[in-house]
Amino acid sequence: QVQLVESGGGSVQTGGSLRLSCAASGYTFNGFDLAWFRQAPGKEREAAARISTNTAGAFYADSVKGRFTISRDNAQRTVYLQMNSLKPDDTAVYYCAAGYPPTWGRLRDYNYWGQGTQVTVSS
Repeated sequence: QVQLVESGGGSVQTGGSLRLSCAASGYTFNGFDLAWFRQAPGKEREAAARISTNTAGAFYADSVKGRFTISRDNAQRTVYLQMNSLKPDDTAVYYCAAGYPPTWGRLRDYNYWGQGTQVTVSS
């Protein structure tokens, strides 16, 4: 099976930056679609960013476009989320997720999940 381990969360001030990493194990990693979800207290989990295998591109929620960048390094079996110009509304637990193609950014599309990492942005 696939295991996902996240790191890079923390606390920053408004306008700051963080880079999240998710290291994966598993034979089928290169064939997975990958995503970063986030969940704030009292809100539903939503897809902030997702990326396909080495075929298509990356997709972002409107709320993070222009500020977040998702990337993957299949050789390192790692997916990243670079977060710039952070806002208090970005405060959430962030989860990486992997699913078998095709995926559409729905929770049920993803078979494997990381443990989550807290991101806190103070005003």
